Amino acid sequence: MTVRVVVAEDQAAVRQGLVLILGSAPDIRVVGEAADGERAIALARELRPDLVLMDIQMPVLDGVSATARIVAEELAEVLVLTTFDFDEYVFGALRAGAGGFLLKDSDAPSLIAAVRTVAAGEGTIAPAVTRRLIAEFARNSPAPRGPSPDAGRLAALTPREREVLAHVGAGLSNAGIAERLGMAEATVKTHVSRILNKLGLRSRVQAAVLAQEAGLAGGRAS
Repeated sequence: MTVRVVVAEDQAAVRQGLVLILGSAPDIRVVGEAADGERAIALARELRPDLVLMDIQMPVLDGVSATARIVAEELAEVLVLTTFDFDEYVFGALRAGAGGFLLKDSDAPSLIAAVRTVAAGEGTIAPAVTRRLIAEFARNSPAPRGPSPDAGRLAALTPREREVLAHVGAGLSNAGIAERLGMAEATVKTHVSRILNKLGLRSRVQAAVLAQEAGLAGGRAS
């Protein structure tokens, strides 16, 4: 299966580099390029890619706002490129429903792996980002649909769903959870979907943060 990607990055040289890296993977095809957030949304609507690789800081419309609209319209998964210098934007993208976060200086194999993972609906956060993101997010007021370790919300989950959520928070993929819990991968995917619906979350990454904040993941990084 080929992963169809739109690359949204305002710096032409950086964008071209990303396109070249992604183009080197046999199962990834860049179907569109955008230099601003509005164009990224337009291409997502027109091309219906599997994933939008989204820079945070862009002209016309920033990456956080563009991510929110793409996720709200269910146009594609979004993988956000970020740096430690703009944590507040990471929080905004998390609340908007981004499926993953990757540092801009990540190497080519990490970028390709993250695109594959997020496009598959697995979600990912660069290991270097995880601990700081969780610690800082806990001190920021979440949006109404954002993560919260609210006991009432978690009580809505079945014991099996709580178990799956704990493994999501520990960073396991659907395949990894399936192996750990002795169930079919399709069943795990169904559980994750139900968890997101019950908790009012937009992405697996939000669920992972909630699990970490609530202590379900045993403090393990995702």
